[in-house]
Amino acid sequence: MNSLEFIQKVKNKEIDVVEHTKKVIEECKKLNKEYNYFNVISEDLAIQQAKQIKKEPKGKLAGLPVSVKDCICVKDVESRAGSKILSGYKPVFDADVIERIKKEGAIIIGKTAQDEFGFGSFSANIGLGMKTPLNPFDKQRSCGGSSGGSAGITQKASFPHIAIAESTGGSIECPASFCGVTGLCPTYGRVSRYGLIDYANSLDKIGAMAKTIEEQALMLNVLSGYDKRDSTSINKPSEDYKLSLTKPLKGLKIGIIKESLGQGVDNTIKENIMKSIQSLEKQGAKTEKTSLLLTSKYSLPTYYIIALSEASTNLAKYSGMRYGANEKLEGNFNQYFSKVRSANFTKETKRRIIIGTFARMAGFRDAYYIKATKIRTQIIQEYKKAFKKYDCLITPTMPITAPKFKDLEKLTPLQNYMMDTMTVGPNLAGLPHISINIGSKDKMPIGMMLTTNHLEEGKLLQIASKLTQ
Repeated sequence: MNSLEFIQKVKNKEIDVVEHTKKVIEECKKLNKEYNYFNVISEDLAIQQAKQIKKEPKGKLAGLPVSVKDCICVKDVESRAGSKILSGYKPVFDADVIERIKKEGAIIIGKTAQDEFGFGSFSANIGLGMKTPLNPFDKQRSCGGSSGGSAGITQKASFPHIAIAESTGGSIECPASFCGVTGLCPTYGRVSRYGLIDYANSLDKIGAMAKTIEEQALMLNVLSGYDKRDSTSINKPSEDYKLSLTKPLKGLKIGIIKESLGQGVDNTIKENIMKSIQSLEKQGAKTEKTSLLLTSKYSLPTYYIIALSEASTNLAKYSGMRYGANEKLEGNFNQYFSKVRSANFTKETKRRIIIGTFARMAGFRDAYYIKATKIRTQIIQEYKKAFKKYDCLITPTMPITAPKFKDLEKLTPLQNYMMDTMTVGPNLAGLPHISINIGSKDKMPIGMMLTTNHLEEGKLLQIASKLTQ
């Protein structure tokens, strides 16, 4: 039973939503002992919501279990963004997306595990004292990051479910690829960021993970829309994305980015990409190879300079003074802040703060940060030029399938960062994109990423639906 069928059965009172929710919570607890997908299982909230839905089963998501990435605020539920420094922090308000799903009858089952503040591609940089989520196909392998818990529970759960996640440079797409689910990242500003614990303000986007494109369309219908509380929110009407799924591909032109199929990409991934392209051609789409030289060469360093510069500023407020972790109050302000941050941030988080601070320092700002923002503008222009010719651009989501943890230990920080080479470009440009499963290698999923022009989520879902039927 898929989510849409489940919701209809709840509305028809064919399912006792309270009893179902209790079973869901028990399954989540069992899975969590084995796979570490949740930082918090919100049992009391879920049961309370289920009782309300049972009395009045209505809304687009009536009774549907929904998990929420740990960096998205849920009122009265501990929200740590995967960091020890926010231990005990329970927001006094809901994020905009949480308000929206509650209004539509969703049942929030918990906060999913992630890299600390989103700093990672493998969910291996989890906060101090927290547990690493394990791949649902092989517990020796990574779920991907930073939304690893979101992807893992989406794949592993036996019950209908959709996960709300967040992406800065690939945090939805990467784990979706490694776990064999769909991961949609909308246009920057299409979904409100109000109530999101930021990594990088100009890059963060809230999206969803689900098993099917139909579920993605359903959730995007709920999440998208203008929010005056978010200064980056786009004040333009959204469409009914479900209507896009039935549109044919005839007449659409699709570009395959040549650089994404070059050296360093697994051969089996390349083969599966080409098979999917052939499927699109058979359904009436025209395809051809194209080049995004600037994006391919410069998007990775540009992304990391901008993202880490913004992160170093955002994380300055976590100092042990007002909320979250604290230490014995002694010394001057700088000494106290240093003590709190040293004791509660991971090594990778400290590294990213230092890099970001360096890029913004007097004497280096022009050479790094300002230059990166200028190149970002050129990358956006390169995408805009491509979309004058193509309706959609295709790349692999990741150059590899989910790696083993023992192999990750051998990688340098720079090698870790280079894994994001496919995903950072669309994120820098604020473009909507989706990762879909197109095959497997040695029983591990392979993802393909589709990217469309700004605000063309409908077209994105239209094409994706033809590859996941």
